[in-house]
Amino acid sequence: MSGRTHARARPERTCVGCRERAAKTDLLRIVAVGDDCVPDDRGTLPGRGAYVHPALVCLDLAVRRRAIPRALRAPGPLDTAGLRRRVEQAE
Repeated sequence: MSGRTHARARPERTCVGCRERAAKTDLLRIVAVGDDCVPDDRGTLPGRGAYVHPALVCLDLAVRRRAIPRALRAPGPLDTAGLRRRVEQAE
């Protein structure tokens, strides 16, 4: 035996706001669509994605650190107003 448990491994991702690792299912995937940053609830939108906890604290931290455009490799700033409304509804 290799010492590994036989429980299914859950994929983990890092929140771009607080930089903590969490289960992929506990985070909100975001993608850039044009100049907007939109939530990808189903995880099926094309393009590079980034993950953030669905909490205003993490979203504000990511915006302040300019981590979202950097993680999505966007050439300029992204509008996060729609994403902010989505996170406010989730809280």
